[in-house]
Amino acid sequence: MIEFAREGDTIYIHDFSRIARSTKDLLELSELLTSKGIFLVSTKESIDTNTPTGKLMLTMIAAINEFERTNLLERQKEGIAIAVQEGKYKGRKEVKINDFAAHYARYKNREVNKAQLAQELNISRPTLDKMIREHEKQAS
Repeated sequence: MIEFAREGDTIYIHDFSRIARSTKDLLELSELLTSKGIFLVSTKESIDTNTPTGKLMLTMIAAINEFERTNLLERQKEGIAIAVQEGKYKGRKEVKINDFAAHYARYKNREVNKAQLAQELNISRPTLDKMIREHEKQAS
């Protein structure tokens, strides 16, 4: 979108927290847009970065958003740690494929590609990649 915006354009966004996770990233993006003569307006906060007050509010809201996100992640981490201690959280169940070696051999013999094999096994490509790595590690 930034490549297509031209000088004098105004980009409307719902919320500043949707375009950047950190204050630094948001300020860098805002400076980049300003240097191109493009203005940024948030509908949720009713802030226009074209004005000095808008620039000040952008900085303050970005810092608050980053603070809230950091707190949320800390609380999430603490909650997971407590759940693990209590035995309530065990993570994702391990995917088991019976006779994976045979499926792996078909893949190595180029009878099927990764996408086809993942679809046959009803698993995602990243899961298949992980299973292939583990199988190759055990074989060596």
